[in-house]
Amino acid sequence: MGAGSGPAWLDSWLSAHRSDVVAWRRTLHAHPELGRAEHRTTALVARELMAVGLEPRTLPGGTGLVCDVGYGDRCVALRADLDALPLQEDTNLPYASTVPDVMHACGHDAHTAMLLGAGLALASAPALPGRVRLIFQPAEEVQPGGAIDMVADGALEGVQRIFALHCDPRLEVGKLGTRVGPITSACDIVEVKLTSPGGHTARPHLTADLVEAIGVLISQLPLLLTRQVDPRSGTVLVWGAVQAGEAANAIPQHGVLRGTLRTADRHTWGELEERVKAIVESVLAPFGVGYELIYTRGVPPVVNDETSSRMLADSAASILGPDASAGTEQSSGGEDFAWYLEQVPGAMARLGVWAGEGAPMKDIHQPTFDLDERALPFGVRILTNAALTALTD
Repeated sequence: MGAGSGPAWLDSWLSAHRSDVVAWRRTLHAHPELGRAEHRTTALVARELMAVGLEPRTLPGGTGLVCDVGYGDRCVALRADLDALPLQEDTNLPYASTVPDVMHACGHDAHTAMLLGAGLALASAPALPGRVRLIFQPAEEVQPGGAIDMVADGALEGVQRIFALHCDPRLEVGKLGTRVGPITSACDIVEVKLTSPGGHTARPHLTADLVEAIGVLISQLPLLLTRQVDPRSGTVLVWGAVQAGEAANAIPQHGVLRGTLRTADRHTWGELEERVKAIVESVLAPFGVGYELIYTRGVPPVVNDETSSRMLADSAASILGPDASAGTEQSSGGEDFAWYLEQVPGAMARLGVWAGEGAPMKDIHQPTFDLDERALPFGVRILTNAALTALTD
């Protein structure tokens, strides 16, 4: 995929090591690790980097690392995420997860393998027009994201621009989806724990009806939010979990409601927590139930810089021709790459990993997710080309 499109040292490296990139991805896939527990993954990456004379630095927490390739004042960064998800894999692949209830269901194994390939390819270059910082980040799937740890540890010091790729199972292999402006959304977690004295369902008037309160809150909080925020902001609250009671004739004493609140607008994101607090209080007041609202701020939207997006699109076109570069829509999904873009300009693009017409689309965050590995060398080339373009721009 995209063989022989230069520069010569990259062609040579990929010719010799294309199978290594696939092998790294499969090894990582078979041994997934959850956020901030990516010790084996971090060690694998560090070992490969040190084998070619590079000097990676592991974060104080023991997972995640940064490593510079090249020399000079100009510096651009490339980022990959290391962590897996708490899912039981159901793919029957020969390299399926060997860890119960943990799986690379979001493509982070591919992200890591591609960045490692790009870093080693760059290290093979006779000379570079500056430094490329490799950022292997832990805990992307843990709110509010391991990117905050990387930034706090100085991963962006001296960096002028940053790039990342994310696997897209709806986009065909050989395509790169780019977008100027927001490409993901902000995502927060809303949890409401309710309490009641409990009682018999024959006498609801003598207690606080906790189940009825939950039912009203389920429908009214999303509805009332739509009347308090700009409808163009793409704000949506969706409940994912509700638990209360067991017996049909007993009003329970405890219940919990959990969901995600997403918005495509950075300004709206800043207002949502206070609005949710006010609505929850007013909706639950007539029921007399006790409650605790736990509002977990997540990540802001990923907002792509125009110049950086163009560099990624041009990289794809230079590798496989103009048809390789495609537009993409803003997603309601969250991605902590946004924290880097709060500090420096950059862009994230969507890398096609779908095998194409006739093949099933296996969505991310599902036990059946898999990807077409022909996308891996293409991703290595995109990351490498984008870094070189940014250093010489």
